[in-house]
Amino acid sequence: MSLLFGISGLPLGEDNKKLTYKTAISYLKNIGLDSMELPFVRSVNVTNNNKDGILETKIKNDFYLSAHGSYYINLNADEIEKQEKSLERIIKGAEALKKVEGKSLVFHPGFYLKDSKEETYNTIKENLLKLPDIGVNYRLETTGKGTQFGDLEELVSLCKEVPTCKLCVDFSHIHARYNGSLKNYEDFAHILQFIKDNLGNDALKDMHIHMSGISYSIKGERKHLPFMESDFNYKACLKALKDFSVEGCIVCESPILEKDALLLKEYYYSL
Repeated sequence: MSLLFGISGLPLGEDNKKLTYKTAISYLKNIGLDSMELPFVRSVNVTNNNKDGILETKIKNDFYLSAHGSYYINLNADEIEKQEKSLERIIKGAEALKKVEGKSLVFHPGFYLKDSKEETYNTIKENLLKLPDIGVNYRLETTGKGTQFGDLEELVSLCKEVPTCKLCVDFSHIHARYNGSLKNYEDFAHILQFIKDNLGNDALKDMHIHMSGISYSIKGERKHLPFMESDFNYKACLKALKDFSVEGCIVCESPILEKDALLLKEYYYSL
């Protein structure tokens, strides 16, 4: 059984010491974490200058790397040029991640805008089919607002139709999207069973998961919170993951990053 625990972005660290990707990997490994999601959200910051050091440290520490793609992606943009630019940003992120032997590039596929759900789905699907298979998984992330394309059913369907795409299940986004819908063990188990029924048990053996405390309104996600300041039931979520023998990686997006990631890992292994 292998379920890795890590964080999104650079860790908080200790003594206000500034960390790079290279030093962050060693720090996270030393405190007992297994992974880091590189933030390519505003720019792709793995370059020819730093890639060798990152890769060397990753291999030395047997560490898992993923990345979060650009915030400026909308595969359903009204303008074809913006759709093409979105594809370019996804590919650029995937190519950079491959340089450091990362596995998964996570991104939000787009917005409905004025289109119907069906029209949006078809446009996004046609664009995803244009992505080259370079050995990096394109992970479609469940979104936290009703205006954003990307509920669980839509993304599972896309993963069936687009061979290069896999899921990124953000349980906190699902919780916020439906105004606090994930309350107990059965709610999390229902999601995992849906994935298993539609994508097979292999999907549960290769999951990429986001998790944090979260605040929300009737319109959905507002901001991430520490687990202890949120109603997100991380204990029930972890229990369901354990019972379904889920493998893969959990990325903690809490504002207190590695502290809450360790909270998750410690609770999971106490079950």
